[in-house]
Amino acid sequence: MSTAQQPGDGPAEAFDVVFAAADGTGEDVVRMTRTSTAGPGGHPVYEDVTGIVRAEISDHGEVRVLASGGGQDPARVVRARAVE
Repeated sequence: MSTAQQPGDGPAEAFDVVFAAADGTGEDVVRMTRTSTAGPGGHPVYEDVTGIVRAEISDHGEVRVLASGGGQDPARVVRARAVE
């Protein structure tokens, strides 16, 4: 029996969120952990260790990057992987 996080299992404690790299080639991976808050869609908000990168992630792995300060232009999310 697999213990991997599956869509619909409920909120994971952490995700690796993969962004398209700023230079347009490759990818940047950011480890994000669940906070105690919910986003505008009612799903848990996750943030990186600095608290600057914040995203609402559904239990189906849908990601909505949230601005944590003025003037931010969030990078495009490629995918999110639940951390086991």
